[in-house]
Amino acid sequence: MTRRTNTLIGGYFGIGIYQVKRAENLGLLWRSAYQLGASFVFTIGARYKPQPSDVFNTWQHIPLFSYATLADFLAAPAYDCPIVAVEEKGQSLLDFQHPHRAIYLLGAEDNGLPNAVLQQCHFHITIPSIRAASYNVAQAGTLVMFDRMYK
Repeated sequence: MTRRTNTLIGGYFGIGIYQVKRAENLGLLWRSAYQLGASFVFTIGARYKPQPSDVFNTWQHIPLFSYATLADFLAAPAYDCPIVAVEEKGQSLLDFQHPHRAIYLLGAEDNGLPNAVLQQCHFHITIPSIRAASYNVAQAGTLVMFDRMYK
């Protein structure tokens, strides 16, 4: 296995899901976030339930922040850290220049990100695919984090 360090030295990023419905998806995203160098994970409008499959005890290494509402999330912004929406009809991930500091926001498994949430985001990116169906939310987050690490 090849280890690679984040090329955005000195920066940081977090990733989270808006109204996540399945604890498994949060667990998968959390594990990927740990593997790919995220500083934190968060949810908006959801609760975390411990994952028996989390053999690395990811919660001991990377914090999870839970916000009850979008307003709560927006009330505690990280300084100079843009919110990047991962949603259909955004700029292609292939061409996207990741900010030095970023918060990546993924939509719920069934509804994505509503317009009210998208309007609060500084960037909108989409992950190219051959098929029209959307990616699994944890898989989409993993692809974005891998792209950030790789570029």
